[in-house]
Amino acid sequence: MDLSSLVTPAKTAVLTMELQRGICGDSALFWQLRDAVTAAGVEKNTARLLDKARTAGATVGHCIFTMTPTREGTRMDLPMMFAARKDPNYLLQGSEQAKVLPLLGPQAGDLISERHVSVTPFTRTDLHSQLSARGVETVVICGVSLNVGVPGMAIEAVNLGYSVVVARDCVAGFPEDYAQGVLVNMLPSMSTVSDSQSIIDTWKMI
Repeated sequence: MDLSSLVTPAKTAVLTMELQRGICGDSALFWQLRDAVTAAGVEKNTARLLDKARTAGATVGHCIFTMTPTREGTRMDLPMMFAARKDPNYLLQGSEQAKVLPLLGPQAGDLISERHVSVTPFTRTDLHSQLSARGVETVVICGVSLNVGVPGMAIEAVNLGYSVVVARDCVAGFPEDYAQGVLVNMLPSMSTVSDSQSIIDTWKMI
């Protein structure tokens, strides 16, 4: 199936994965991920894609991870949570750290799927039900990281029956050679790997 058929606006959702200030923005604990996002121009590229998606009539959504003050439901024993265990205020629900990167919104009409559990956005969340209610059949993935969240999101989406497109200039991970390896060797086996401008170009006449 060609790209234009995959991303028909009425059946497409462009989703951000953990593009949050405390994860890959100005208050991130992991500077390596923040720097990877900055170097790849992820925020600017994603903002352009989201703006065009809204204009074209596609769904725009933000998959965010937050924690409660008691950390209820969050697997704090995971190795990736090591730094978070040292800061009781990190990524608290409703905090500045939990907000999406400034250029991304959210804007009125954007879908928000917030979770405190799991390392991927479909497990034990309302994301699938929200997308189904909007008639979404294809998800376009933007966000972090290519180490865990992005491939995990792609696998879950495929398992739930969605077609998946990954915008390569809207995702990041570290180290760079590993992130590129995921883009080149793993994600093409289950998704269409494209770029934001190519997706935007399919909507230019709308």
